[in-house]
Parts: sequence; structure tokens; C-alpha cells
Amino acid sequence: MRLDTKLIHAGRPRDPGTGDVIPPVHLSATYDRRLQDPPQYFYGRGENPTREDLELCLAALENAAFATAYASGQAAATAVVSLLSPGDRVVCSDNVYSGTRSLLEWIGKYGIAVEYADLAEPSLVERAVQGAALVWVESPTNPLMKIADLDLVCRAAHATGATVVVDNTLAGPLLQQPLSWGADITLYSTTKSISGHLDVIGGALVYNRPELHDHLLAHRTATGGVPGALDCFLIHRGLRTLSVRVERQVRTTEAIAAMLSGHPSVSLVHYPGLPGHPQYDVAKRQMSGPGSVLSFEYAGDPVELMARLRFFSCAVSLGGVHSLIECPAMMTQRPVPREVRLRMGLSDRLIRLSVGLEDRRDLLEDLLEAMRGGDPP
Repeated sequence: MRLDTKLIHAGRPRDPGTGDVIPPVHLSATYDRRLQDPPQYFYGRGENPTREDLELCLAALENAAFATAYASGQAAATAVVSLLSPGDRVVCSDNVYSGTRSLLEWIGKYGIAVEYADLAEPSLVERAVQGAALVWVESPTNPLMKIADLDLVCRAAHATGATVVVDNTLAGPLLQQPLSWGADITLYSTTKSISGHLDVIGGALVYNRPELHDHLLAHRTATGGVPGALDCFLIHRGLRTLSVRVERQVRTTEAIAAMLSGHPSVSLVHYPGLPGHPQYDVAKRQMSGPGSVLSFEYAGDPVELMARLRFFSCAVSLGGVHSLIECPAMMTQRPVPREVRLRMGLSDRLIRLSVGLEDRRDLLEDLLEAMRGGDPP
């Protein structure tokens, strides 16, 4: 079964009693054990058929044995750090989602050392991961779109005995398959391109090891970070159109990146689909497309630019059908101290776009009109 077909058909067989083409939503919080043969459902915090349908599809997309769904991407990330013990060391991509940074700072209070390294720089990888228990890779990174060589990072990390988790939220399972490059766990905020409609919050982990599955299921049941059945249904419904959405979004983003690269108000565009991107060759090798998110350095006032746009909403998140614009220094990366942001290359004039499904001509015209007169005096 090929990837586009898995999006539609992966999961449990149809119910022979009803013939539902689309599985029903199982909203029950508890189950009558007398009516189950054999008993498999006990309580909704632990088991739910609608959640399992989503998990079966997510696992199939990466040819994985298991997937666990969570109430949010942060809940999924929290499950990953439950693998750690006091005294362990975590090495994380330096340009990483601010929520991940906040989580890793939190666990530092419990005797876990956290260090950040530029895992997109091959010459630094082997030394950086020495002695790590967990290597946390974000690729592409948010918002600078840095690409780590996943094969290189996983080989180096495994040589030192570390577990590798790859946050694949920006690329998604159609454009990049971290497990095939050696990752132990793929992490998703399913809020983003997987659900794709900006109307539901969720997260997921995808992996192969049975002992990891046992741990994560027990941890999720104990801590309660489960998504509701209706959320799982909405995420799964969005997942079925992922391929057609991503294909169009990538084409439009490539056109916007090309336009911005030649614009006098833009000094630099961060997008792995551009030949000038530092990891362009790595992205071509390990991704089937450069994605629908880019960022750029703008010479004008970011607040004025965002106010003039018609079709880009000034909002966080990404991967949805609706195009979004944000200034990371004021929004997603605001919790990060300014000196840390600047050290990472996140300037106050950096703008991030998440490209939706609007007509590309409207989006291009909208940006060009908004940037007119944006050159500095």
C-alpha cells in the first residue's frame, strides 16, 4: 500500500455489522465488559477505538509498529522526557520550538542536564552528542528552517547509546520519515499539518520498539494526557487530505520564496527549497519536498507589514489551510530571552509565514502590496 492510499485506508477493517466507510466516533468514557469478546476496552483514559484508528494510520505512514496519540504536541513531548532519569543528559537542537525549550528547562529542575547544539552543522554533531541519554532533533527547525542530517545524527547518537527523538512537525510524515533515517521516535504536533484545519489540538509519537510502547502507554494512562475521541476523529479526518494539501502548499511556498528572494525589502530567506540554503543538499536527500513554512529578514517594520496583509492572519501555528504570518521575536519565541534569540540568529525583524491553500496569485499580490514602501529610509 502506497503512502497516499495509506492516508485513506490504513487502520482497522470496516465493521461488518454496519459497513461504515468512515469509522464512527466512539464517545463513551467507559465500556461494559460483559459485551466484549474478548475484553479489550476498560476505561477511556486507557483505551478508545477512535483514538486507536488514528494511531494505526499514523503508524502506517512511517511503516512503524506503534503510535500513541496525545492531547497536544507538548503532552507528547512530556511523554518523551519521562524516559529520562536524574543525572541524564539531553542534547537538543539549538534553534528549537520555544515550547520544547520551556519543557527542557523545566526538567532541568529534576537533575537532568540540558545542552543545546547546532545539530545542523555536521562537524559539531559527534562531539555534541557524546554522553547524551537523549538527543532531541528538530528538523526543519522553527523558525530558521535549519536541516539536520538525520542519518549522521542518529548514527552518532546511537554510537554513544542515546535515544533519538525527531520533532517532524514542520515537515510532516509525507515530506520526511525520520524512522527510516534511524530515529527511535518521531514526534508530531498533530495540531499542525496533520489535522490541517486549525480547529483541533493534538500530538503523537511514532516508533517501533515494543518496550517503548509499553512504557508510553503506561505513562499516558497514569498521567492522563489523552486526546478525546472527537479530537481524534477530527485529526484523522484532516489526515486523509494531507497529500493534496501539502502538494499545493509546497508549490505556493516555493513561489513565495522565489519572490521574496529577489525583493529589495528582504535581505535573507530561510527556506530549504532554495539552492542558497546552507543545507539544501541534505534537504533534497532526506525530504520529498521543502515544506510550507519559511521565514525571512524584513527591512521594514514587521508590525506594519502584518497590519497591511489581507489574506495572512497574524497568528501562531502552522500547516493549516489558512495562511498565517508572525514575528517570532514578538510571538512564538517571545519567552526566549532576547540575548539568547539573537545568539541563535533570531532577529527582531524575522518574519515567519505558514502558507495555506489560498490561490497563490492572491497570496503573492497580498505580500507585494503589503511590502510596498517597506524599504528603510
